[in-house]
Amino acid sequence: MTIRDIPAINATLNGLATVLITAGFILIKTGRKDAHRRVMTTAMVVSALFLVGYVTHKVLIHGVHTPFGGTGVLRTVYYVMLTSHIILAMSIAFLVPRTFLFALQGNFERHKAWAKWTFPIWYYVSVTGVLVYFSLYQWWPAAR
Repeated sequence: MTIRDIPAINATLNGLATVLITAGFILIKTGRKDAHRRVMTTAMVVSALFLVGYVTHKVLIHGVHTPFGGTGVLRTVYYVMLTSHIILAMSIAFLVPRTFLFALQGNFERHKAWAKWTFPIWYYVSVTGVLVYFSLYQWWPAAR
């Protein structure tokens, strides 16, 4: 494994988090609370591993910006998505642990109220994280 593998690993972790939070949503909507708890705990661990990988990658390459190779309206769409992704990802660093804390404390009414906001934001951040990876490294990589 090299430093060049970290973005693909991070995208995989984001994709896995998306699958897990989707499953967690379905499980709680069908009343399977124990399975929901296990799946969402796994989703949080996967997202935490992503964060460690992301920070490690940025530190190892000294925060170097990866340029986007797309042009025109595609470039605008990409940067709008990236900006919203970054802003919402920062909020997730607070929202997810806070939402989990309410569940751990057994305060399920507060947990549910927070989850109504946390779930769609976390979902969006996970999905757009994968899209950012594909946009930068697969679909429209900048000429090197």
